[in-house]
Amino acid sequence: MKRKSIFGVIILLFIFLLPGVVNGYTDNKNVYVIPIKGDITPATYYHVRHNLKIAEQDPNTVAVIFEIDTFGGRIDSAEKVSRLILDTDLHTISFVNTKAESAGVLLTISANDIAMAPGSTIGSAETIPNTEKVLSAWVGILRGVAQEKGRDEQIVIAMADKSVDIPGIVGKDKLLNVTALDAQKLRFIDTVSQNYDQTLNALNIPYNNIIMAETTNAIRLAQFVTNPYVAPILLTIGFVSFLAEVFIPGFGITGTVSLISFALYFSGNVLAGNTGWSTAIIFLAGIILLAIEAFIPGFGVVGAGGILCIIISIFLASSSAMTALVSLLVSFVLTLIIFVTILRYAPKNKHFSRIILDTRLDKSKGFTPFDSYDRYMGRTGMTVTPLRPSGTISIDGQLLDVVSEGQFIAKEELVEVSRIEGIRIVVRKIN
Repeated sequence: MKRKSIFGVIILLFIFLLPGVVNGYTDNKNVYVIPIKGDITPATYYHVRHNLKIAEQDPNTVAVIFEIDTFGGRIDSAEKVSRLILDTDLHTISFVNTKAESAGVLLTISANDIAMAPGSTIGSAETIPNTEKVLSAWVGILRGVAQEKGRDEQIVIAMADKSVDIPGIVGKDKLLNVTALDAQKLRFIDTVSQNYDQTLNALNIPYNNIIMAETTNAIRLAQFVTNPYVAPILLTIGFVSFLAEVFIPGFGITGTVSLISFALYFSGNVLAGNTGWSTAIIFLAGIILLAIEAFIPGFGVVGAGGILCIIISIFLASSSAMTALVSLLVSFVLTLIIFVTILRYAPKNKHFSRIILDTRLDKSKGFTPFDSYDRYMGRTGMTVTPLRPSGTISIDGQLLDVVSEGQFIAKEELVEVSRIEGIRIVVRKIN
């Protein structure tokens, strides 16, 4: 009877305590942090979409923080990322850590709450090119998001349109760019905080875990290649290695480096959404045409077609015409400088003999450009053919091509070698 009582107490305790224990392990409140840093490109959109989907599939997600640090980027990509933030059912927070310039303004105001780190800035959202049509469309996008999220649309517009005059805040012909403290005074943001914890506490959002978003290798590659400083360098390495491979017999390390550089450039832009694989095929066609031209004397239609294919493919692969133009110019100049430098200083390197034959036929080492006829000087022979004035003579049974001193000498006449001029034997008739 006593054992049954103890067993009953244990069961009651288990029934009452189990929910609390289970809740302690299952009642997690997760906050996901999705960094948006660097240029805003199609790769940014894929990065945000991928990680936002992970956060949405987690039933314990209570909020998503978008950590923004950007000078801006493509408007179309920024608009697509903004729509992702606006359409999610999760509580969204923009945390401006350092700067939110240009297209970064749109991403910042798309979230439910805005926090800024001390010393960070936001604004200067003017479009490039600053045409009336482009600016009007951009301002319309900013105004629509500001209205949807209850932000001061005049402040947002003043960040993009310098014609807007807000007394005491910004004058005409100046773009608005404010610090974290100024934005807080204008009630444009919700809090100024140093980190994620301060941000969540200031916004009264309960949480247990802060989870950093993952960045896939494909997204890393796309972000790396689409960097405006990296693209020209990859093209330069590819072009220099290709030229070196043309001059070096066989296929070696320079050819491999060239293929890797071009593959990285085009695969990164494909993953970033700037272009498709058809562009890489056009580029490959250009390289093949140039390789064919290298084995054809002169420079013709094949070489011109190869250069045209390469230029077209780079323009198609770039995010904008300006980016393509800058990449081409920078890579062309760097390639020219590097190749001229190689041709100038490489002969001093012992490995340069693999590229250019620098063997010297020194006479002191026994090399002679032709047979010496000095041994025939003063010798006599018989003409085998008439000399008009050139012909053939025989000296001790050796047939030699000779010329006379100008006169005609008939066949089977005696002649004497009067002088030797290199490979030229001059004879005169013996009377």
